[in-house]
Amino acid sequence: MTQTLLKNRFDHATPRVSFEFFPPKTPEMEQKLWETVKILEPLSPDFVSVTYGAGGTTRERTHATVKRLVQETKLKPAAHLTCVSASRAEVDDVARSYWEAGVRHIVALRGDPPQGGAYEPHSDGYRYSYELVAGLKRVADFEITVAAFPEKHPDSPSFEADIDYLKQKIDAGATRAITQYFFDVEHYFRYIERVRKAGIFIPILPGILPVSNVAQVKKFSAMCGASVPDWLVHLFKGLDDNPSMRNLVATTVAAEQCRRLIEFGCEHLHFYTLNRAELASAVCHMVGIRKSL
Repeated sequence: MTQTLLKNRFDHATPRVSFEFFPPKTPEMEQKLWETVKILEPLSPDFVSVTYGAGGTTRERTHATVKRLVQETKLKPAAHLTCVSASRAEVDDVARSYWEAGVRHIVALRGDPPQGGAYEPHSDGYRYSYELVAGLKRVADFEITVAAFPEKHPDSPSFEADIDYLKQKIDAGATRAITQYFFDVEHYFRYIERVRKAGIFIPILPGILPVSNVAQVKKFSAMCGASVPDWLVHLFKGLDDNPSMRNLVATTVAAEQCRRLIEFGCEHLHFYTLNRAELASAVCHMVGIRKSL
C-alpha cells in the first residue's frame, strides 16, 4: 500500500483541502483546538468548518469559535447551522449574527436531536435542511454547503429519495456538498455516479476521517449510517495499547484512501479532524499538500 502511495503521489494535481473543527467545552480543549488551528493553517485550506452540537447545544461556543477564527487567523470559517430545537426567527438571528461577524459561508444541516432521540421538527422552525437553505438565502447571500451521504442517510427510505433530498437542497441555493465520512472509497465512487446520472453536478467533497480508535468509530458509525469494513477493524487488532502504531496505521490507511480519491478525480478533500492536527497534517503531507504560509 505504501509503495503504491509513494509511486503515484505526484501523478495527479495536488488537491485543495478543508478541515472541520468542533467548539471546545473546556479551557484544556480550547487550548488543544487552537494548537490544531496553528498547525493546519499553513496548509492554506479553502475553508474550515465549525460544528453545531445536537439540538443546537453548542450555539454560543460555535459562534465564539467562528468569530475568533475571523479575527485572529487568515482562515475562512464556515459555521454549521441546523434546524433542530429553534424557531425560524432564532435561526435567522444566528445567521444574521454570523454575517455581521464577517462569516459568508454556512454549512446547512437538518441536525440531530439531543440525546439521540427521534427527529421532530420545531413547531415554528425549519423542518428540513432544504428549507433552512432557502431561509438562509433570504437572510443574506451566503455561500451554502450541505451534507451528502454515500451510504444513504439512515432516515432516508431509499437512495433515490436521498438523492432527491440533495436536489431539493441545491434548488434552494446550496452550491457544494460534503459527504459523511466513509472508509471504502467504492461507496463514494458509486455515489458520484448516481448523483451525476441524476443531473447533480455541484462539487461533492469526500469527507475523510483518519481514525485510530476503531471501537469509538464503530459506535458512532452505527448511529450515522456509515459502515466500518472488516479489513479496517482487522488492521487495528492487537494495537489497543500501542497508540503510536495506531496512528501510523491510521495515517497510512487515510492517505491511501486520499490517493485513490485523487486518482478518481477529486480536486478537494475535507478532513474531519476531531480537533487533532497530527493525523490530518500527516495525511496531507503524504499526498503532497504542503505548507504555503
